[in-house]
Amino acid sequence: MHNVAMLQRPAMDRFSTPEQLGRRSRRVWLVFAIFCAIIVAAALYGAGVYGRATAIEGLQAQGRTDANLKVALLRAVLERPRALPLLLADDQQVRDALAAAKGDAVATLDRKLESLVSGTKASVLYVTGKDGVAIASSNWREPLSFVGNDYSFRDYFRRAMEAGTAEHFALGNVSNRPGLYISRRVGDAAGALGVVVVKMEFDQLEADWREAGRPAYVTDEHGVVLITSMPSWRFMTASPLSADNLAAIRKSLQFGDAPLTPLPIAHPEAIGSDVALVRAVLPGSSAAEYLRLTTSIPSTPWQLDYLVPTDQPISSTVRETRYLTLTVLVPILAIAAFLLRRRYVSAMQIAISRIAREELERRVSERTEDLSRARDRLEAEIADHRTTEAKLQVVQQELVQANRLAILGQVAAGVAHEINQPVATIRAYADNAHIFLERQQIAPVKENLSSIAALTERIGTITEELKAFARKGRTAPEPVELRSVIEGAVVLLRSRFAGRLDALAIDLPPAVLTVVGTRVRLEQVLINLFQNALEALEGREQAKVEVWTRETTDGVDVMVSDNGPGIPSAILHSLFTPFNTSKEKGLGLGLVISKDIVADYGGRIEVESGENGTRFTIHLRKATS
Repeated sequence: MHNVAMLQRPAMDRFSTPEQLGRRSRRVWLVFAIFCAIIVAAALYGAGVYGRATAIEGLQAQGRTDANLKVALLRAVLERPRALPLLLADDQQVRDALAAAKGDAVATLDRKLESLVSGTKASVLYVTGKDGVAIASSNWREPLSFVGNDYSFRDYFRRAMEAGTAEHFALGNVSNRPGLYISRRVGDAAGALGVVVVKMEFDQLEADWREAGRPAYVTDEHGVVLITSMPSWRFMTASPLSADNLAAIRKSLQFGDAPLTPLPIAHPEAIGSDVALVRAVLPGSSAAEYLRLTTSIPSTPWQLDYLVPTDQPISSTVRETRYLTLTVLVPILAIAAFLLRRRYVSAMQIAISRIAREELERRVSERTEDLSRARDRLEAEIADHRTTEAKLQVVQQELVQANRLAILGQVAAGVAHEINQPVATIRAYADNAHIFLERQQIAPVKENLSSIAALTERIGTITEELKAFARKGRTAPEPVELRSVIEGAVVLLRSRFAGRLDALAIDLPPAVLTVVGTRVRLEQVLINLFQNALEALEGREQAKVEVWTRETTDGVDVMVSDNGPGIPSAILHSLFTPFNTSKEKGLGLGLVISKDIVADYGGRIEVESGENGTRFTIHLRKATS
């Protein structure tokens, strides 16, 4: 809070302007916002770390209690059947049955073993001779009786014969059910008569663990899962087995043909010597985080691993801790923001009041001075207006005369430009007529003279149109067949560009397509565009000018495209400006007149040019029937 107060001091300057106060306030609020964001982020992070640690600590205490209870229950289950081999190894009936190996002594022992199993809840109790063959068994009445089976290959038989007693967890080779085999030798090592074996199964214990809903499993000294609340995890391994251990287990048939694959538990994060956070995948669910507690089982080489789910408890505790942190922190920051805002508003009000008072005084002083000089300025302005009016009349007369001369020059230039093509055509027809007269061919001469007469009428029409253009007048439009306009333009070009019209590829529109305009003026536009395109292609190989039309919703587009060098960018931007041209002998009026003609009929001309050529697009209005 001391830092926030320090940041407020510049904003409290009574001699600052509102603009300065505003800039300082924005900087202060920016620093305050960053400060709040850092404080909130740090608090939430700390609350998350503290909440997670608290949740893990609580889960660890609860899980250790549950794990110890499970170990105690397992020890109680193990201790009951362990006494049976110890007692039976010294029983006279067992020794008599082993000595006789058959007869009434064996039958009596079968019944005795059967009664002992029912009272101790052991799975099966049987006696083998020193050769490993079972002579008596508690399940002697059942179809899968152990009597007569050879167990000499089993570790619990060999170790009992050698050391006197043994315990071995394995998969039954007859019942195919897992269990703990507890064996004891009958007689001393020198005069061993056989072995007493009791098998303990843990189905009920596993069912009790399963009801708790939290995974628990017991592993042997090699890390193989023996007892588990997750049936699919049985005979999996806590870590991959070495090649020697795997070969030994396979040879002893201890776990049958179980795959002995590693458990779906990964990424252990040790918290203590026997506690770790792991990621586990339970059957039918996705990967989740668990707290794994490991507890040794006294009197056995086994250990119990107990998994406690952490996702929900940790997220719940972290959420509560963060909520409590925000509940305390947000009001504090809100109070600080309120105090900061109140100090800023107070300083702003003082500054605005002072500036308003100074501004009022300044305006009163300026108004008084302005009123004292108003009369002098008014008189000077009246005199200036009179002088300006006189000068304006002279300038207006000069502008009118200059405008008339400019229009007259433009009309003259336009007439010269537009009649150039018909005159060239007349010259071509006259030359042809002269040749036909020398050949005494009268009919072609008459035809050429008729064409010359028509062209003179066209020159007169162009002259009248150009006069209208110079006066900015408009010719009454009418429906014109676009196909005949294009054909007429090509006829007028044939005399000048004879031999080069092969480059002109025209896709004629249908005869029924009409546009708004007059035929002569539209021919002027097309002649100008065709002529420009053909001149741009002069001297180029594979020259080509393409002409085609396209109907739109309310008009007709005529495209004229060439593959020439394109129009320079310096000229392209002012292409439709009078007297702007790239030709040595050009006037720069053709496109200006063409644009004005098209505009008279409600259309427009667009141009696109690049290194690969130039394309003009004429947009005309479609004539309605």
